[in-house]
Amino acid sequence: MNRRDFIKKTLKLSVTAGAAAAFGNIENLIAAPVKKGVKPDLAAVQGGSAPEMFRKGIQELGGIKAFVKKGQSVVVKPNIGWDAPPERGANTNPELVEEIVKQAYEAGARRVYVFDHTCDHWRSCYENSGIQEAVRRAKGIMVPAHERRNYKKVDVPGGKSIKTAEVHELILDSDVFINVPVLKTHGSTRLTIGMKNLMGIIWS
Repeated sequence: MNRRDFIKKTLKLSVTAGAAAAFGNIENLIAAPVKKGVKPDLAAVQGGSAPEMFRKGIQELGGIKAFVKKGQSVVVKPNIGWDAPPERGANTNPELVEEIVKQAYEAGARRVYVFDHTCDHWRSCYENSGIQEAVRRAKGIMVPAHERRNYKKVDVPGGKSIKTAEVHELILDSDVFINVPVLKTHGSTRLTIGMKNLMGIIWS
């Protein structure tokens, strides 16, 4: 199954199979339905640089320490899919990624990993997106995701069209997963945000 087919089939699943918590562990990737009357946590911030808006938004949600605990391993998953400079807006803002990695370490994270299963050549994407350098400044660890041996097959609970998926081992083995997409229009989904960014954690 190619990536385009993945999008189309995923959209046919229940909304809960596609929903992903921005912060959490692997169980949150396929979440249970939200109960009636329970409001999801959400903070919307406008104005300022990407790092400034993140700082305001995460504070509204209780601060980074509400999600990252001392000694935990963290995976930050931006969109680094394209060999394009930051000003193109094709990938996640590198300054935002840098801020998140810094805050995770400030919260006591043991290690902070960053990766994406890119569409263009991974080395070019990592470098030209500006994200590799941003992660280096924040003392994070950039990890390649282009080899199948780094993926593990997992079941998709409640899956109808997709029963299993090959997920990057860091997603399965780390304590905290932070999904950092970039909002864009898309030919198949119309709007690409967090769900589609999860395509970068699977093999195909």
